[in-house]
Amino acid sequence: MSNKKIKTKDDIIKLCNANDVKFVRLQFCDIHGLPKNLSLPVEQLDKALDNKMMLDGSSIRGFRNIETSDMYFFPDISTFKVLPWRPREGAVARFICDIYNPDGTPFEGCPRNNLKRVLKKAEDMGYVFNIGTECEFFLFERDADGMPTLNFTDKGGYYDVEPSDLGSDVRRSIILTLEEMGFEIEASHHEVAPSQHEIDFKYADALTTADNVITLKWASKTIAAEYGMHATFMPKPIVGINGSGMHTNMSLSDANGNNVFYDSSKPDGISDIMRYFTAGLLKYVKEFSAITNPLVNSYKRLVPGYEAPVYIAWSQLNRSALIRVPASRGLSTRVELRCPDPAANPYLAFAVLLEAGLDGVINKTQPPAEVNENIYHLEMKTREERNINALPGDLNEAIVLMEQSSLCKKALGDHIYSHYIETKHKEYQDFRSSVSQWEIDHYLNHF
Repeated sequence: MSNKKIKTKDDIIKLCNANDVKFVRLQFCDIHGLPKNLSLPVEQLDKALDNKMMLDGSSIRGFRNIETSDMYFFPDISTFKVLPWRPREGAVARFICDIYNPDGTPFEGCPRNNLKRVLKKAEDMGYVFNIGTECEFFLFERDADGMPTLNFTDKGGYYDVEPSDLGSDVRRSIILTLEEMGFEIEASHHEVAPSQHEIDFKYADALTTADNVITLKWASKTIAAEYGMHATFMPKPIVGINGSGMHTNMSLSDANGNNVFYDSSKPDGISDIMRYFTAGLLKYVKEFSAITNPLVNSYKRLVPGYEAPVYIAWSQLNRSALIRVPASRGLSTRVELRCPDPAANPYLAFAVLLEAGLDGVINKTQPPAEVNENIYHLEMKTREERNINALPGDLNEAIVLMEQSSLCKKALGDHIYSHYIETKHKEYQDFRSSVSQWEIDHYLNHF
């Protein structure tokens, strides 16, 4: 039974019986995109499907305080999956859940609920928001105690094959696992840096893609551990080599599935709606960078020279621009935002991207002229003359810009907006007060 046919409790019960499911996990995410779950014996399945399983929200970052901590799991039955990496006998299944308040209303601090709210705005305008991501990650060795190291598992490069690409078996296992869970994998390959990899799955509506990103990261870490490796989606684990990005491809379709970013009457095939949407992204990208690039470490990736985009511009050709329009047209017409990294909470990231793009559509904002030169080779004076600005230089700058952003507040809602800023300020202050190895190496002997 495919997930599209799962519509009732009876469907779920039949699947559990057919797959010898003995445990069910109720999965959700905190505001930082870290997956959490509650595991139940299958005998409690009826209670879970009746939305009667409770959660202590005071123990989850960014949720509730201890005075108002009672919350409820609302499983989305379409997300039911048997976990292939768990034993087949006495199997384990999972639902992705929305979190609700005791009065039966969606909890405003649940990232998945929030994305649904913003998607409803697009739906009311007649649009479906479609997203495809390109998640990059590293495979590192573990030490004798099983702890992650920064030791490479291979010395391969872009599109390399065996024996240079020693991660191909791990990628194969990850892909087979994801396909068993219903993913349609489009491609995988070794990335530019040693031990760096990418797995791409087919685009879908934004909610499904956000669920899939979380599942991809979870499955990748789990399968890598079975090979004695550690999969990390940290943006820049090693200085001097490329970091990991999560290029995000976006389009809007109408209720009939037509891609409204495509206009066959235009010489370049790009519709006015797509131009407006692109303009909205460019206008607000500095304000939402703290969401798409959420870590102190994220800004170690966003520096010139390592293929990560830094300069705010768009182009139909140029990969040094922040936004690229791939050559495909028709149903595949899309904009590719190249700054997000895989540490981002996809539910929050997709919400701010959609809010920014729709702002451009509503206000018919025109994008600046395309930049088709290699922006990294332009002198600073030339960039200034052409109003080519840069992304925030660090997390602190990004958070300050987010604090001033009415767009981010609208996209995230008051609860997530305020809690996210609070935790990120603390994260940056912890970083600022720490002493790095770089400081020890450069200062200890001289001062």
